[in-house]
Amino acid sequence: MKKTSLFTFVGTAALLLLLGCKTTGTGSHGATLELFNGKDLTGWQHKLAEPAVPREQVWSVRDGLLICQGTPLGVLYTERAFTNFRFVLEYRWAPGTKPGNSGILTRINGPAQALPRCAEVQLMHGNAGDVLGLQGMQVTGGQPRYFEIMNHPVAGNIRGVAKLTDAERPGGEWNHVEVLVRGADYTVWMNGQQINQAHGVELVAGPLGLQSEGGEIQFRRATLTPLPD
Repeated sequence: MKKTSLFTFVGTAALLLLLGCKTTGTGSHGATLELFNGKDLTGWQHKLAEPAVPREQVWSVRDGLLICQGTPLGVLYTERAFTNFRFVLEYRWAPGTKPGNSGILTRINGPAQALPRCAEVQLMHGNAGDVLGLQGMQVTGGQPRYFEIMNHPVAGNIRGVAKLTDAERPGGEWNHVEVLVRGADYTVWMNGQQINQAHGVELVAGPLGLQSEGGEIQFRRATLTPLPD
């Protein structure tokens, strides 16, 4: 029997009007979307490694911030799928806590799972800016800073491109991340500095997600501008 994917996206223009994404302006290629409205989680779905845990125990909204507790492992993902886009995110590790692990999961596809098949822009403290293909997602080898981790017990086969440099701010301070995804190329900026460029990333449409994987992380901006395919 063919396995149905929770992340398979089928939609029409009429459906997009119902997703709850706030339009903040119009760029040359389309509307800029505020994926997080600052009030609630309209427009988002989730998947957790422990299905009995309610979403609000992991992801919540307080004082205009989207807060992720970091456990259990899971993903909060958009109802809409994207292929090419410019994404801007502001995040910080909860003040007074040890910075942990999270990530921006893009082009999510395949069977539904807490750590899905996707291309991840790593937010793990100390590795923020790495670009990873998880669960066998393809990233072309032979390029600078390329690495592989095969048969990871949770993430499957990992192929990635390590960041050029570290531009994170200390724990508790806000970081500004910008990701440009165009075709097979990913470019990442952290706090105004380009920190990675990866080539040969598998081209597939899919939702964008924010990861729960360890340590409380807070978000206050999640802005996406779709680009032409």
